Amino acid sequence: MIALWVILGVVVLIGFWAVGIYNGLVQLRVNVNNGWSQIDVQLKRRHDLIPNLVETAKGYLKHENETLVNVIKARQQAVDASGLKDKQEAENFLSGTLRSLFAVTENYPNLKADRQMMQLHEELTSTENKISFARQYYNDEVGRLNTAVQSFPDNIVANAFNFKKREFFEIEDQSEKKAPEVKF
Repeated sequence: MIALWVILGVVVLIGFWAVGIYNGLVQLRVNVNNGWSQIDVQLKRRHDLIPNLVETAKGYLKHENETLVNVIKARQQAVDASGLKDKQEAENFLSGTLRSLFAVTENYPNLKADRQMMQLHEELTSTENKISFARQYYNDEVGRLNTAVQSFPDNIVANAFNFKKREFFEIEDQSEKKAPEVKF
């Protein structure tokens, strides 16, 4: 009779332990999904700013039509992208085209001084910062989830309930990873 109570007690303890781990994994998965939603919100904001930026620049950049067309194409690819890898590639390409647009605007003092252009540039810069923070939060949460999914004993519960590792949102553009060169 005592052995039966001991076995029942062990089963109950294992059940509580499994429920605790399961709830922790659920919380981590929700945090990862929330992190991805934050990135998505900021990317949408970025995508919404780009047409205004291009319209403002159009009048000044008559000879730079290819740059403007590339920015619009890159924006559309980013909007249409689905899945983490496709979004990463599209957003990295969009970042590159935006950098080329801002490089071109440096050659046009009137455009650079245009109040609407300065405001759009500031909003886009702010949005880029928010995207960076959202990526960092997302990657932190992915790291926590991936650690839990792979660590013993959490991996036992994770495998039983089909919790999977997630991919990090990484910058693939090598120029963004390289430290800027400073010359005096």
